[in-house]
Amino acid sequence: MAALFALLVFSVIGVALDIAIRKTIESRMWVMTTRAASEWIARMKPGRIPAPHLTVDVPLLQLVDSHGRVEAASPAAAGWPPLSTARPTYSNHILHLERCLHGQCILVTAIRVSPQEASLLWRGDPHVVYAGLPEPYILATTRLESFILAMTLLAVAVITWIIWVVVGKTLRPVADIRTRVSEITVSDLRLRVPEPPHDDEIGQLARAVNHTLARLEEAVEYQRHFASLVSHELRTPITALQTRLDEAVLYPDQVDTRETIAASLSIAGRLRAVIDDMLMFTRLRTASAPSPEPVDLGVVINDELLTTCRDVPVFTHVEGDVKVLGSGSQLIGVLNNLVVNAQRHANTRVEVSAARLDGHVVVSVTDDGDGIAPCDRERIFKPFVRLDDGRRKDPNGTGLGLAISRATAVAHHGTLQVEDSPRGARFVLRLPAMEPKHPRPPSSGHGTEAPDLDPW
Repeated sequence: MAALFALLVFSVIGVALDIAIRKTIESRMWVMTTRAASEWIARMKPGRIPAPHLTVDVPLLQLVDSHGRVEAASPAAAGWPPLSTARPTYSNHILHLERCLHGQCILVTAIRVSPQEASLLWRGDPHVVYAGLPEPYILATTRLESFILAMTLLAVAVITWIIWVVVGKTLRPVADIRTRVSEITVSDLRLRVPEPPHDDEIGQLARAVNHTLARLEEAVEYQRHFASLVSHELRTPITALQTRLDEAVLYPDQVDTRETIAASLSIAGRLRAVIDDMLMFTRLRTASAPSPEPVDLGVVINDELLTTCRDVPVFTHVEGDVKVLGSGSQLIGVLNNLVVNAQRHANTRVEVSAARLDGHVVVSVTDDGDGIAPCDRERIFKPFVRLDDGRRKDPNGTGLGLAISRATAVAHHGTLQVEDSPRGARFVLRLPAMEPKHPRPPSSGHGTEAPDLDPW
């Protein structure tokens, strides 16, 4: 395609160049013949016609009367018939002609002698002066066209080679990227496309592709790991449920039907809880975030926290403006999950505090229980990971509560982690703070007492 386009362009240029060269040469030759004929006419006197001024540039000069007779001629044109039969008119007294005789062409300029000069020289008889030049070799043959054609083909070849080299060098990395991408499969996402050393568009494309592949590999690996964990967590209750039902079918006289149904319902409830938590966790990691809305965590902490049936008091303390942007229902779920988890492991009390610090709202939930070992502080946020103490105190838990809470914090551009505490476990939630329209004074509350909030 590039070669055809170059051939078309250079062909047009070649034709235009050929025409321009021919016209330029012809124009210069006609200027010379016009000057030679005009100078001869200027030297003519009444009763005396001087010999044509011999010049190598214009060797053919003739004076022809109204009857077509040659009255005077240059040595080179002596004995020739008139160079042309065309006669200029009074209105157009100069003509440029081309005449070919015996295979030779000449460029002729015909000038009609003015009436005033004709009346003085020949008593009004009109005369014409012809000045001619043999057509140059470059115009008489096809050598000019051959030369331009050769140059055109050479230019097309050079341009095609340059385009092939440049485009090939430019697109070679793209071909390498395409080849490597075609080799990548879902079963093996470890391959990466080659990255060119230059920071151009192709280099940026390669780096973007590698970044996408890395994220895709991470997502697929996480999906595989999560699927493995899900299958493991679901296998146990499903096996227990199937065992109970098999016993009821095989030994109907020995199995208490009501007890079997009650146990089966309990197992089904655990399965439903696990599935609901899995769906929630998956939505948090894959679904697009809902439209953010202002959420006052002070109101949530003082008015909307849930507590368990354990007789463990929850003390709250809210300091300053603790409004954030996000999903109110999701953030309420995070705080409730942290408080219920803290009550489950606390001995005598749970403390919940919220304050504004360095552009973030920091919420901490602290219990006075046995605490969490440093080596387990990150592990507990992984799906289905439950410590022995947690299994003992809440055997029906799904092991997804803390994983969902952290995923919610990350979806809100925040963090959730376990930090050091003098006693017990201290969960700290950090979320980007929302700039209030008006500041409000610090407030604190205990139990379910709500703080006094200024309007926005």
